[in-house]
Amino acid sequence: MDVEVGSNLYRDTDGMIEIDGVPQIQVALKPTTGDLLVTFALFDAGGKVTAKLIDSTLMINERRAYEVDTTPKSLRLTHSASGTVILEMDVKAPGVVAFTKGEFHTMKGRAIHVSSTEWNIDKLRVSGTMHDLKGGSVVLG
Repeated sequence: MDVEVGSNLYRDTDGMIEIDGVPQIQVALKPTTGDLLVTFALFDAGGKVTAKLIDSTLMINERRAYEVDTTPKSLRLTHSASGTVILEMDVKAPGVVAFTKGEFHTMKGRAIHVSSTEWNIDKLRVSGTMHDLKGGSVVLG
């Protein structure tokens, strides 16, 4: 599967996105339908899990602070009070998933931001790259 993170294309991935050395997002497409399935751990600045998605279903939701909206081909996780988009992903084409927007903490407490043009963690900004991962994981940070 190919995964886009902002304007960066990662070809032939295993669907895992590691951030700061920790597997934080798993993206899969249901074999029979191509539906998007996302597993994601959301951390606070101190590294504590505050929400967790498993196969696009919100399983942990501390203080009911988050909402998830899904269709078979898209997912959007938002912070209820502020409206901030925590994670937004869409199936762009068969076998291609786009991570188009996001704002959350890594397990190490660093803020990551994903927009349509780039992803950045602290001062590290990456935009417009292409990588062939030969079945490996996407590594950010």
